[in-house]
Amino acid sequence: MTRGSHKAHIDRIPDPQQRPLDSFGLGGRVAIVTGAGSGIGEQTARVLAGAGAHVVCADINGERVSDVAASIKANGGSAESRHLDVTNAAAVEQAVRSVADANGRLDVMCNVAGIMAERSALDVTEEELDRVLAVNLKGVFFGCQAAGRVMGRGGVIVNMASSIIDRPSPRRIAYAMSKGGVVQLTRVLAVEMGERGIRVNAVAPGWVVTGITRRLFTNQVGEVDEQRRDRVIADKAAASPLGSVGDPLDTAYAVLYLVSDAARFVTGQVLRTNGGATMA
Repeated sequence: MTRGSHKAHIDRIPDPQQRPLDSFGLGGRVAIVTGAGSGIGEQTARVLAGAGAHVVCADINGERVSDVAASIKANGGSAESRHLDVTNAAAVEQAVRSVADANGRLDVMCNVAGIMAERSALDVTEEELDRVLAVNLKGVFFGCQAAGRVMGRGGVIVNMASSIIDRPSPRRIAYAMSKGGVVQLTRVLAVEMGERGIRVNAVAPGWVVTGITRRLFTNQVGEVDEQRRDRVIADKAAASPLGSVGDPLDTAYAVLYLVSDAARFVTGQVLRTNGGATMA
């Protein structure tokens, strides 16, 4: 695939006669979403497919992500699944290039895959640190790098940061380091890739009920402690001026905006979907 093989929407002047919702349509576009097996990644894949994109759902859990892609297709969307370990640079490069070659284009790359490790700064091990940075930071970089090599003008990359970039969070030092790195990575790439017509942005979700956060109210056998769940959610909701916590869909819709023509003049930005819990 050659760069510039399709006309960039970023170069088009918006048509004032166009219906506003048409700017959010992704018909004919090809997207890859990592971490699509669950949580924010899964909902992002579903939303982009619902907007008309052909979505390649990628995740290290091949069985789970296969189910997600099948569910999207059963509901009328266009999707396929890929088993992918984002820490493997060669595998990421091969997967991204094969998607671009098979479809003749790659329009959207969403780097959502991420993990959490809870350990104080004085106790975190090198192995734990390496693992978190490998998935959350290097994995995002590998996705950006591979996508940037095959995208033409009009390509869009969205990286997943976190509200931890604005608020110190004890016992999450590795996670905080990785997400802070994602933000600066996003900004640098927005400058480097901007001259080629590729936009790069990040989303920084606040507290959302996902597999990562659910651990705060489950017992040792994985069962939900209802009383603990209510306490945790009430505590997290109190940090928001809206008095609520987020849902993966809140972040997925933010991603839809950033990858759509509605955001054609937006790059190098961090969109905070956190109910106002932190404000830049």
